[in-house]
Amino acid sequence: MPTTRVQTGIRFEEDTLIKITYIAKKKRRSLNGQLEILAETCIAEYEATHGEIKLTEEEQNKYRR
Repeated sequence: MPTTRVQTGIRFEEDTLIKITYIAKKKRRSLNGQLEILAETCIAEYEATHGEIKLTEEEQNKYRR
C-alpha cells in the first residue's frame, strides 16, 4: 500500500534516545509515533504564536529531502 510518509534518519545522544523511548513505551506508542506527536505539537505551538506556516512551492522544494 503506497504511503505519503517520508522516511528520515535522526541522530540523538544516547541518553535522550533512551528517555524518549521510555516515554513512548509508557504512553503505549512506538518511538516513531512519539516523535510524530512531538513534531506535531511543536508545529502547533509555533503556529499558535506566529501564525500558520505557509510555504510556496519553491520553499517546499527547498525543504524537501
